[in-house]
Parts: sequence; C-alpha cells; structure tokens
Amino acid sequence: MKVTAEKNEKIENMIFASIYPLYWNRLEKHGRTKKEFHQVLEWLTGFDEKKLKKLIAEKVTYRMFFEQATMHPNAHMIKGVVCGYRIEEIEDEFEIYKKSRQMEKLIDELAKGRKMEKILRK
Repeated sequence: MKVTAEKNEKIENMIFASIYPLYWNRLEKHGRTKKEFHQVLEWLTGFDEKKLKKLIAEKVTYRMFFEQATMHPNAHMIKGVVCGYRIEEIEDEFEIYKKSRQMEKLIDELAKGRKMEKILRK
C-alpha cells in the first residue's frame, strides 16, 4: 500500500497520549513489562520515562513527539509490514508516518515475545 498525504497528516495529528495506553495494554496482555516497553521506546526515540510522562501530560501530537525525538541510528534496520505498509518502502516525504510505523513494529515484536536484543537491532 502507498501512503497518502492525507494518511500522513492524520497520523501527524494523533495525540501520543491517546495511543500510549493502547500500546501498553497490548503488551501487558502478552506478559511484557512496562520497563521493557519503555526500554524499546527509549531505544527508538531517546526519551526516558520522565520525558515520556512529560510528553503524555502535554498531549503532544505524533508530529511533535517525533520532531523532539532523537531516533536511534539503527532505526533504518526496522523492516517489515505493519498495517499493510512495508516500512522500508514508505517514502521519505512521509517521515512521521514512517517513524510511527517503526515504533509500531517494535511494539509488535515485543508483544510477540521476540528477544530484546533482536528488537533493539543489536
């Protein structure tokens, strides 16, 4: 599937605080810990737990969330299909959309029980 400008804009305007509990609920159901969840988010974005709480309290959009993030140098190694979109084929002009799908891919891998060293692309 191809990303459209409209789809990208919709993702950019989503509030991270509204999505965060959905990710956490999914991971908790699969027996993962909040520590693991935050480890994955910190690896990808550079945000520690304190910063994540601040961003959640501020109700930042995905655009603001990813604009403030320091993406891991190995984030380009996150590949695969999420919601019908092949991450590595998402065009550079849709940067926020791509980053959001990379984050979802990591959360999917964590939920499925993949080992942390593989999730963190070590």
